Amino acid sequence: MPGDGEKGGFSADIPASILEDALRSVEKHGPGESPSGGVPVEVEPPSGANAPSEEESLRAQLALSQEKARETLERLKEEHERHLRAAADLENYKKRAAREKEELQRFAAERLVKDLLPAVDNLERALAAAAADDPLSGGVRLVLKQVEELLGRHGVEAKSALGEPFDPRYHEALATVDAPGRAPGTVVSEHGRAWFMNGRLVRPAMVAVAAGKPPAPGAPPPAEPPKD
Repeated sequence: MPGDGEKGGFSADIPASILEDALRSVEKHGPGESPSGGVPVEVEPPSGANAPSEEESLRAQLALSQEKARETLERLKEEHERHLRAAADLENYKKRAAREKEELQRFAAERLVKDLLPAVDNLERALAAAAADDPLSGGVRLVLKQVEELLGRHGVEAKSALGEPFDPRYHEALATVDAPGRAPGTVVSEHGRAWFMNGRLVRPAMVAVAAGKPPAPGAPPPAEPPKD
């Protein structure tokens, strides 16, 4: 019943012994246990307490996006390098093809020139064997000049090796001969001149070389034989 306390208050006279029994029962079972000995009472956490916050979710999405962006960047980088290598290979192929085409054009007639050179050699031998007053020598000399001019228009030219030291890069020794007064290894006679096409050797000179070993570099030349 309402007493002398505050308005709306409630008071009841509970014996002190009952309150003590209730406190002992709570202390005996501990927190979370049913005083009657039944199943412990489980208190569920508030809904969403263990769920990640919105900030953590955004952080995870950002990290995933950054990882995918790095992977995409690596793939683009590899693809770019592959395209660069392909472009470089194509450019090198074009340059090589252009060089081969130019070389083919410059040396297309090389085989024909090689087949023609023996005829030129025969004309030169005919002139060398002809007598000074032979009326045919003038015609042979004219034909030889025309052939040489024709070869010159195609970048073909001859070079004599007479009097030069033997050079295996440009000379082919057919024989060695005794040549008093000539340094050993010197070209003393020539059976065919060396021919070049656009600077490249087409055929070496066919020569005869003075007998003996060539002098060592820097050695004095051999003494001239006494004159009668």
